Amino acid sequence: MSGGLAGRVTSLWRHPVKGFTPERLSEVTLTAGGHFPCDRLFAIEDGPSGFDPAAPAHISKMRFTVLARLPRIAAIRTRYDEASGILTASHPDFEDVQAQMAEAAGRDALAAWVTQVLGEDVRGTLKVLPAPDGHRFMDSRSGFVSIINLASVRDLETKTGRAIDPLRFRGNILVDGWPAWSEHTLAEKTVTLGGATLKGIKPITRCAATHVDPATAEADMNLTAALYQHYGHMDCGLYAEVVTGGPVSPGDVIEALITQDQSRQLASPEKT
Repeated sequence: MSGGLAGRVTSLWRHPVKGFTPERLSEVTLTAGGHFPCDRLFAIEDGPSGFDPAAPAHISKMRFTVLARLPRIAAIRTRYDEASGILTASHPDFEDVQAQMAEAAGRDALAAWVTQVLGEDVRGTLKVLPAPDGHRFMDSRSGFVSIINLASVRDLETKTGRAIDPLRFRGNILVDGWPAWSEHTLAEKTVTLGGATLKGIKPITRCAATHVDPATAEADMNLTAALYQHYGHMDCGLYAEVVTGGPVSPGDVIEALITQDQSRQLASPEKT
């Protein structure tokens, strides 16, 4: 037997530049087989990364300027205007920069600005890479959409005794109303939200990027160790692919089907 797993979308987020802070969206239209719109559309390599735009392939995020290596990046705020192609980056200690990302000169201006912000933390020449058509600078080769269950974050807060900003987990779709850790039962399951249908792929294994507080830009919690200590894994969130495209907005119902056995397991998310 199976039962429904129903919650609501609380917020939508994209990361125009891989490894940088997210941008909140009021709505989004998902496309079948596509990435989350304008998410990880650019990456900044720190010295030659080996990325070949003529034959784009997944490469380690550690070759780019990302939070897992450079916590200070969290102090940079980015906004991307899809219509104009202009990305605006700001930092409390520097003047804003506006970069036309369709032009090499604009991308070079952004790279120079980030170099100034990061200072001696930069290990090589920074270069902004635009994603070729059909490619994004994702950590997963197939999980083009990421879902974060806020109940799981709250459960982890209870275990650690500390407040945890869910933006540490860098998801696209934040969900409330699901039982804690129920998202980990949704591999190969159908998830409907708004006018779109997704299929769960696998739980998201977390890295040191989650250790950085997005508000303070300080690495102040070892969340990967906390996940393993309390649950026996380092997963939080769900990768999914878009099966049927459509509009999605905060407040939309998000539903999935799980088996009765899975429902019982949700009462005991501890490590086994």
